[in-house]
Amino acid sequence: MIIVMQAGATKDQIQQVEETLISLGFKTHPIYGEVKTVIGAIGDKRLLNTQLISTLPGVEDIVPIMKPYKLVSKELKQTKTTIQIEDITIGGREIVIMAGPCAVENEQVFYETARQVKAAGAKILRGGAYKPRTSPYSFQGLEEEGLKMLATARQETGLKIVTEVVDTRDVETVAKYADILQIGARNMQNFRLLKEAGASGKPILLKRGLSATIEEWLMAAEYIISSGNPNIMLCERGIRTFETATRNTIDISAIPVVQELSHLPIIVDPSHATGTWKYVDPLAKAAVAAGADGLLIEVHNDPARALCDGPQSLRPDKFAQLVEELKAVAAAVDRKI
Repeated sequence: MIIVMQAGATKDQIQQVEETLISLGFKTHPIYGEVKTVIGAIGDKRLLNTQLISTLPGVEDIVPIMKPYKLVSKELKQTKTTIQIEDITIGGREIVIMAGPCAVENEQVFYETARQVKAAGAKILRGGAYKPRTSPYSFQGLEEEGLKMLATARQETGLKIVTEVVDTRDVETVAKYADILQIGARNMQNFRLLKEAGASGKPILLKRGLSATIEEWLMAAEYIISSGNPNIMLCERGIRTFETATRNTIDISAIPVVQELSHLPIIVDPSHATGTWKYVDPLAKAAVAAGADGLLIEVHNDPARALCDGPQSLRPDKFAQLVEELKAVAAAVDRKI
Protein backbone atom coordinates (compact mmCIF):
# COMPACT_ATOMS: atom_id res chain seq x y z
CA MET A 1 0.00 0.00 0.00
CA ILE A 2 1.21 3.51 -0.79
CA ILE A 3 0.17 6.56 1.21
CA VAL A 4 0.49 9.61 -1.02
CA MET A 5 1.04 12.81 0.93
CA GLN A 6 -0.13 16.18 -0.28
CA ALA A 7 2.35 18.59 -1.82
CA GLY A 8 3.76 20.64 1.03
CA ALA A 9 2.92 18.09 3.73
CA THR A 10 4.98 18.85 6.83
CA LYS A 11 7.48 16.54 8.53
CA ASP A 12 5.16 16.34 11.54
CA GLN A 13 2.27 15.20 9.32
CA ILE A 14 4.44 12.58 7.63
CA GLN A 15 5.67 11.38 11.02
CA GLN A 16 2.09 11.13 12.32
CA VAL A 17 1.09 8.93 9.37
CA GLU A 18 4.15 6.71 9.91
CA GLU A 19 3.45 6.35 13.64
CA THR A 20 -0.17 5.44 12.93
CA LEU A 21 0.84 2.80 10.39
CA ILE A 22 3.41 1.32 12.76
CA SER A 23 0.79 1.12 15.53
CA LEU A 24 -1.36 -0.91 13.12
CA GLY A 25 1.47 -3.37 12.58
CA PHE A 26 2.97 -2.03 9.34
CA LYS A 27 6.55 -1.33 8.36
CA THR A 28 6.96 2.09 6.76
CA HIS A 29 9.31 3.21 4.01
CA PRO A 30 9.00 6.94 3.23
CA ILE A 31 10.30 8.23 -0.09
CA TYR A 32 10.83 11.97 -0.20
CA GLY A 33 10.25 13.52 -3.63
CA GLU A 34 10.85 17.07 -4.78
CA VAL A 35 7.12 17.81 -4.75
CA LYS A 36 5.44 15.00 -2.80
CA THR A 37 6.33 12.34 -0.28
CA VAL A 38 4.94 8.82 -0.49
CA ILE A 39 5.01 6.26 2.31
CA GLY A 40 5.18 2.56 1.53
CA ALA A 41 3.19 0.55 4.08
CA ILE A 42 4.21 -3.12 4.19
CA GLY A 43 2.11 -5.58 6.14
CA ASP A 44 -1.24 -7.38 6.23
CA LYS A 45 -3.62 -5.14 4.29
CA ARG A 46 -6.53 -6.49 6.34
CA LEU A 47 -5.15 -4.53 9.29
CA LEU A 48 -5.15 -1.24 7.41
CA ASN A 49 -7.84 1.16 8.62
CA THR A 50 -8.14 3.20 5.42
CA GLN A 51 -10.76 5.50 6.89
CA LEU A 52 -8.43 6.39 9.78
CA ILE A 53 -5.39 6.94 7.53
CA SER A 54 -7.31 8.99 4.94
CA THR A 55 -8.47 11.46 7.58
CA LEU A 56 -4.97 12.19 8.89
CA PRO A 57 -3.66 15.69 8.05
CA GLY A 58 -1.62 15.86 4.84
CA VAL A 59 -2.85 12.56 3.33
CA GLU A 60 -3.90 12.86 -0.31
CA ASP A 61 -4.53 9.28 -1.39
CA ILE A 62 -4.11 5.59 -0.55
CA VAL A 63 -3.03 3.43 -3.47
CA PRO A 64 -2.62 -0.39 -3.48
CA ILE A 65 0.58 -1.93 -4.88
CA MET A 66 -0.40 -4.80 -7.14
CA LYS A 67 3.04 -6.36 -7.59
CA PRO A 68 4.20 -8.97 -5.03
CA TYR A 69 7.47 -7.04 -4.71
CA LYS A 70 6.37 -3.83 -3.06
CA LEU A 71 9.42 -1.75 -2.21
CA VAL A 72 11.46 -2.39 -5.36
CA SER A 73 8.46 -1.79 -7.60
CA LYS A 74 8.03 1.26 -9.80
CA GLU A 75 4.52 1.47 -8.42
CA LEU A 76 6.09 2.73 -5.20
CA LYS A 77 8.85 4.88 -6.70
CA GLN A 78 8.68 6.24 -10.22
CA THR A 79 12.09 7.88 -10.19
CA LYS A 80 15.16 5.72 -10.64
CA THR A 81 17.23 4.90 -7.58
CA THR A 82 20.80 6.14 -7.69
CA ILE A 83 23.50 4.80 -5.41
CA GLN A 84 26.22 7.16 -4.30
CA ILE A 85 29.61 5.80 -3.24
CA GLU A 86 31.61 8.96 -2.59
CA ASP A 87 32.09 10.49 -6.07
CA ILE A 88 30.64 7.49 -7.98
CA THR A 89 26.96 7.54 -8.94
CA ILE A 90 25.41 4.24 -10.01
CA GLY A 91 22.11 4.58 -11.84
CA GLY A 92 22.78 8.02 -13.29
CA ARG A 93 23.81 9.03 -16.81
CA GLU A 94 27.31 7.59 -16.44
CA ILE A 95 27.73 3.86 -17.03
CA VAL A 96 29.97 2.56 -14.27
CA ILE A 97 32.51 -0.13 -15.10
CA MET A 98 33.55 -2.66 -12.47
CA ALA A 99 36.54 -4.79 -13.46
CA GLY A 100 39.22 -7.09 -12.12
CA PRO A 101 40.06 -10.78 -11.72
CA CYS A 102 37.49 -13.35 -10.66
CA ALA A 103 39.51 -14.11 -7.54
CA VAL A 104 42.20 -12.42 -5.49
CA GLU A 105 45.11 -14.82 -6.04
CA ASN A 106 48.32 -13.11 -5.00
CA GLU A 107 49.61 -9.60 -4.44
CA GLN A 108 51.66 -9.25 -7.63
CA VAL A 109 48.91 -10.28 -10.05
CA PHE A 110 46.13 -8.49 -8.22
CA TYR A 111 47.81 -5.12 -7.69
CA GLU A 112 49.10 -5.01 -11.26
CA THR A 113 45.64 -5.80 -12.64
CA ALA A 114 44.10 -3.16 -10.36
CA ARG A 115 46.43 -0.49 -11.73
CA GLN A 116 45.67 -1.54 -15.30
CA VAL A 117 41.88 -1.48 -15.01
CA LYS A 118 42.10 1.88 -13.24
CA ALA A 119 44.16 3.30 -16.11
CA ALA A 120 41.62 1.97 -18.63
CA GLY A 121 38.66 3.69 -16.95
CA ALA A 122 37.18 1.32 -14.38
CA LYS A 123 35.70 2.98 -11.29
CA ILE A 124 35.23 -0.14 -9.16
CA LEU A 125 37.58 -3.08 -8.63
CA ARG A 126 36.13 -6.58 -8.46
CA GLY A 127 37.83 -9.58 -6.91
CA GLY A 128 36.62 -12.56 -4.93
CA ALA A 129 38.10 -13.37 -1.53
CA TYR A 130 35.51 -16.07 -0.85
CA LYS A 131 34.85 -18.26 -3.89
CA PRO A 132 31.96 -20.73 -3.90
CA ARG A 133 32.92 -23.28 -6.58
CA THR A 134 31.12 -26.20 -8.16
CA SER A 135 33.92 -28.53 -7.13
CA PRO A 136 35.06 -28.64 -3.48
CA TYR A 137 38.60 -29.23 -4.78
CA SER A 138 38.77 -25.97 -6.77
CA PHE A 139 40.44 -22.81 -5.41
CA GLN A 140 38.11 -21.40 -2.75
CA GLY A 141 39.69 -17.99 -2.22
CA LEU A 142 42.08 -16.40 0.26
CA GLU A 143 39.28 -15.24 2.59
CA GLU A 144 40.29 -12.40 4.94
CA GLU A 145 43.83 -12.27 3.55
CA GLY A 146 42.24 -11.58 0.17
CA LEU A 147 40.06 -8.86 1.68
CA LYS A 148 43.17 -7.16 3.02
CA MET A 149 44.68 -7.20 -0.49
CA LEU A 150 41.49 -5.63 -1.81
CA ALA A 151 41.75 -2.85 0.79
CA THR A 152 45.41 -2.24 -0.10
CA ALA A 153 44.53 -2.03 -3.80
CA ARG A 154 41.81 0.50 -3.00
CA GLN A 155 44.26 2.61 -1.02
CA GLU A 156 46.79 2.52 -3.86
CA THR A 157 44.44 3.10 -6.82
CA GLY A 158 41.43 4.91 -5.38
CA LEU A 159 39.13 2.27 -6.88
CA LYS A 160 36.15 1.22 -4.79
CA ILE A 161 35.77 -2.48 -4.00
CA VAL A 162 33.05 -5.00 -4.80
CA THR A 163 33.46 -8.54 -3.48
CA GLU A 164 31.23 -11.49 -2.74
CA VAL A 165 29.92 -12.60 0.62
CA VAL A 166 28.74 -16.22 0.77
CA ASP A 167 27.93 -16.87 4.41
CA THR A 168 26.00 -14.98 7.08
CA ARG A 169 28.95 -15.51 9.43
CA ASP A 170 31.21 -13.51 7.11
CA VAL A 171 28.98 -10.48 6.48
CA GLU A 172 30.51 -8.34 9.23
CA THR A 173 34.06 -9.18 8.15
CA VAL A 174 33.46 -8.55 4.43
CA ALA A 175 31.55 -5.32 5.13
CA LYS A 176 34.56 -4.06 7.10
CA TYR A 177 36.66 -4.09 3.92
CA ALA A 178 34.27 -3.78 0.96
CA ASP A 179 32.40 -0.82 -0.49
CA ILE A 180 29.82 -3.08 -2.19
CA LEU A 181 28.73 -6.55 -1.10
CA GLN A 182 28.02 -8.99 -3.91
CA ILE A 183 25.43 -11.73 -3.52
CA GLY A 184 26.26 -14.43 -6.06
CA ALA A 185 23.84 -16.32 -8.30
CA ARG A 186 23.91 -19.43 -6.10
CA ASN A 187 22.88 -17.36 -3.07
CA MET A 188 20.16 -15.25 -4.70
CA GLN A 189 17.51 -17.04 -2.66
CA ASN A 190 19.57 -17.49 0.50
CA PHE A 191 17.09 -15.31 2.34
CA ARG A 192 18.94 -15.23 5.65
CA LEU A 193 22.06 -14.00 3.83
CA LEU A 194 20.03 -11.39 1.94
CA LYS A 195 18.69 -9.98 5.20
CA GLU A 196 22.08 -10.04 6.95
CA ALA A 197 23.81 -8.36 4.00
CA GLY A 198 21.06 -5.77 3.78
CA ALA A 199 21.35 -5.00 7.48
CA SER A 200 25.05 -4.19 6.98
CA GLY A 201 24.02 -0.93 5.31
CA LYS A 202 26.48 -1.49 2.46
CA PRO A 203 25.30 -1.22 -1.17
CA ILE A 204 24.40 -4.67 -2.50
CA LEU A 205 25.10 -6.13 -5.95
CA LEU A 206 22.48 -8.88 -6.33
CA LYS A 207 23.18 -11.38 -9.10
CA ARG A 208 20.33 -13.18 -10.81
CA GLY A 209 20.02 -16.85 -9.92
CA LEU A 210 20.98 -19.54 -12.40
CA SER A 211 17.36 -20.32 -13.32
CA ALA A 212 15.55 -17.43 -11.65
CA THR A 213 12.64 -15.59 -13.21
CA ILE A 214 12.71 -11.81 -13.10
CA GLU A 215 9.95 -11.84 -10.50
CA GLU A 216 11.97 -14.19 -8.26
CA TRP A 217 14.99 -11.91 -8.69
CA LEU A 218 12.99 -8.84 -7.69
CA MET A 219 11.50 -10.71 -4.73
CA ALA A 220 15.05 -11.47 -3.57
CA ALA A 221 15.81 -7.75 -3.78
CA GLU A 222 12.67 -7.15 -1.70
CA TYR A 223 14.26 -9.08 1.17
CA ILE A 224 17.21 -6.67 1.15
CA ILE A 225 15.22 -3.47 0.88
CA SER A 226 12.76 -4.64 3.55
CA SER A 227 15.72 -4.87 5.93
CA GLY A 228 16.06 -1.10 5.54
CA ASN A 229 18.70 -1.00 2.78
CA PRO A 230 17.52 0.64 -0.49
CA ASN A 231 20.98 0.62 -2.13
CA ILE A 232 20.61 -2.40 -4.40
CA MET A 233 22.01 -3.06 -7.87
CA LEU A 234 20.57 -5.95 -9.83
CA CYS A 235 23.11 -7.91 -11.90
CA GLU A 236 22.16 -9.92 -14.98
CA ARG A 237 24.82 -12.64 -15.37
CA GLY A 238 23.14 -15.10 -17.69
CA ILE A 239 20.66 -17.85 -16.96
CA ARG A 240 20.79 -21.60 -17.51
CA THR A 241 19.06 -22.78 -20.69
CA PHE A 242 19.37 -25.74 -23.08
CA GLU A 243 22.14 -23.92 -25.01
CA THR A 244 25.68 -25.22 -24.48
CA ALA A 245 27.67 -22.99 -26.84
CA THR A 246 28.16 -20.51 -24.00
CA ARG A 247 28.44 -20.96 -20.25
CA ASN A 248 25.04 -19.33 -19.72
CA THR A 249 22.50 -17.48 -21.86
CA ILE A 250 22.66 -13.74 -21.29
CA ASP A 251 19.21 -12.17 -21.09
CA ILE A 252 19.57 -8.74 -22.70
CA SER A 253 15.79 -8.34 -22.55
CA ALA A 254 16.04 -8.37 -18.75
CA ILE A 255 17.49 -4.85 -18.87
CA PRO A 256 14.40 -3.04 -20.26
CA VAL A 257 12.03 -5.38 -18.42
CA VAL A 258 13.65 -4.65 -15.05
CA GLN A 259 13.67 -0.94 -15.83
CA GLU A 260 9.95 -1.07 -16.53
CA LEU A 261 9.13 -2.99 -13.35
CA SER A 262 11.61 -1.57 -10.84
CA HIS A 263 13.41 1.62 -9.88
CA LEU A 264 16.66 -0.23 -9.10
CA PRO A 265 19.75 0.17 -11.34
CA ILE A 266 20.86 -2.86 -13.37
CA ILE A 267 24.40 -4.08 -14.04
CA VAL A 268 25.38 -6.69 -16.64
CA ASP A 269 28.15 -9.28 -16.26
CA PRO A 270 29.05 -10.48 -19.79
CA SER A 271 32.00 -12.51 -18.48
CA HIS A 272 30.05 -15.03 -16.40
CA ALA A 273 27.23 -14.96 -18.92
CA THR A 274 29.36 -16.26 -21.77
CA GLY A 275 32.30 -18.03 -20.14
CA THR A 276 34.48 -17.08 -23.11
CA TRP A 277 36.53 -13.89 -23.40
CA LYS A 278 35.90 -13.39 -27.13
CA TYR A 279 32.15 -12.95 -26.56
CA VAL A 280 32.53 -10.39 -23.78
CA ASP A 281 33.18 -7.50 -26.18
CA PRO A 282 29.95 -7.72 -28.27
CA LEU A 283 27.72 -8.50 -25.31
CA ALA A 284 29.13 -5.63 -23.24
CA LYS A 285 28.25 -3.32 -26.13
CA ALA A 286 24.78 -4.85 -26.42
CA ALA A 287 24.19 -4.31 -22.70
CA VAL A 288 25.14 -0.63 -22.93
CA ALA A 289 22.92 -0.17 -25.99
CA ALA A 290 20.01 -1.81 -24.15
CA GLY A 291 20.30 0.58 -21.20
CA ALA A 292 22.49 -1.08 -18.57
CA ASP A 293 23.74 1.18 -15.78
CA GLY A 294 27.06 -0.62 -15.43
CA LEU A 295 29.22 -3.56 -16.46
CA LEU A 296 31.02 -6.17 -14.38
CA ILE A 297 33.96 -7.49 -16.41
CA GLU A 298 36.65 -9.99 -15.52
CA VAL A 299 40.21 -8.86 -16.32
CA HIS A 300 43.39 -10.79 -15.62
CA ASN A 301 46.94 -10.03 -16.78
CA ASP A 302 47.71 -13.74 -17.28
CA PRO A 303 44.43 -15.61 -17.93
CA ALA A 304 46.19 -18.88 -18.78
CA ARG A 305 47.47 -19.09 -15.20
CA ALA A 306 44.35 -17.75 -13.48
CA LEU A 307 43.13 -19.91 -10.60
CA CYS A 308 39.52 -19.07 -11.42
CA ASP A 309 37.66 -18.34 -14.69
CA GLY A 310 40.70 -17.61 -16.84
CA PRO A 311 38.93 -18.50 -20.15
CA GLN A 312 36.41 -15.67 -19.70
CA SER A 313 38.89 -13.00 -18.55
CA LEU A 314 40.05 -10.20 -20.82
CA ARG A 315 43.69 -9.23 -20.92
CA PRO A 316 44.24 -5.61 -19.75
CA ASP A 317 45.04 -4.32 -23.25
CA LYS A 318 41.84 -5.86 -24.65
CA PHE A 319 39.87 -4.41 -21.75
CA ALA A 320 41.29 -0.93 -22.41
CA GLN A 321 40.32 -1.22 -26.08
CA LEU A 322 36.80 -2.33 -25.13
CA VAL A 323 36.31 0.65 -22.81
CA GLU A 324 37.25 3.05 -25.62
CA GLU A 325 34.82 1.37 -28.00
CA LEU A 326 32.06 1.40 -25.38
CA LYS A 327 32.26 5.19 -25.17
CA ALA A 328 30.85 5.49 -28.68
CA VAL A 329 27.99 3.07 -27.89
CA ALA A 330 27.19 4.98 -24.70
CA ALA A 331 27.12 8.30 -26.54
CA ALA A 332 24.69 6.85 -29.10
CA VAL A 333 22.15 6.21 -26.32
CA ASP A 334 22.82 9.52 -24.54
CA ARG A 335 24.96 7.99 -21.81
CA LYS A 336 28.65 8.33 -20.99
CA ILE A 337 31.56 6.29 -19.71
